[in-house]
Amino acid sequence: MTAFLTGSRFGRLDAEDARLLDEQGYLLLRGAIPAAWIGPLRSAFEAGAMPSEMWPVPRSREWRHSLLDLDATVQRVCRLPIMLAAVHHILQQPFFLAQVEGREPCLDGGAQALHRDGADRQLTDAVSALAFLDAFGSRNGATRLVPGTHCREVPDAPTYPLAICVEGEAGDILLFDVNLLHGATCNQSGRRAGRC
Repeated sequence: MTAFLTGSRFGRLDAEDARLLDEQGYLLLRGAIPAAWIGPLRSAFEAGAMPSEMWPVPRSREWRHSLLDLDATVQRVCRLPIMLAAVHHILQQPFFLAQVEGREPCLDGGAQALHRDGADRQLTDAVSALAFLDAFGSRNGATRLVPGTHCREVPDAPTYPLAICVEGEAGDILLFDVNLLHGATCNQSGRRAGRC
C-alpha cells in the first residue's frame, strides 16, 4: 500500500507553456508518450474494454469504455514528469490520481455538447488529461474546446464561435483545466480514436 503513497518527480514547465496554460486553460503535449509505449497502451485498452451495461455506473453505447487504472504502462503515462509539472502548475498544491479509464467513440457516436468537468466554477480542484493512442481529428471524434473559458469571468453559452478542434497524433496528451469548455466531436469516419 505504501508504494502508492510515494511521491513522483515533477518535470519543469517552461515559461511559454506556463503562459499558454494560464491564458488558454489547456496544453497539447505533442509526442509526450514514448512511441514504444503506444502498442502496450493499445493492448491494455483492449484488455480492459467492457460492454456499457457491465460498468457499475451508466456508460453511453456511443463509446467503447475500458478500465485501465491498474495497468503499469498507463500508470507510467500518468506520472510523466511534464504532465505532473503541468498539473501542479494549474492546481498549485499536492494532488493525486483520481480516475483513469479509456474511451473510444464508435462510428457516428461520441459527440458531446460543450461542457465543463468541474463542479464549481469558482474553484479548480482537478485537471483532465486525454492521452491519445491513435491519430485524432475532426473526422474521428477529437475534442473541441474554447480557449480561455476556464477563467471565472467567462460566461457559459450554448455556442462559441471560437471553439477549436484539437488535432494530433498517437502519443500526444491534451491536458486542461476542468472548468474549460470542451466536448468530443462525432466519429464520422469510424477510424480508431482510443484515448485514456
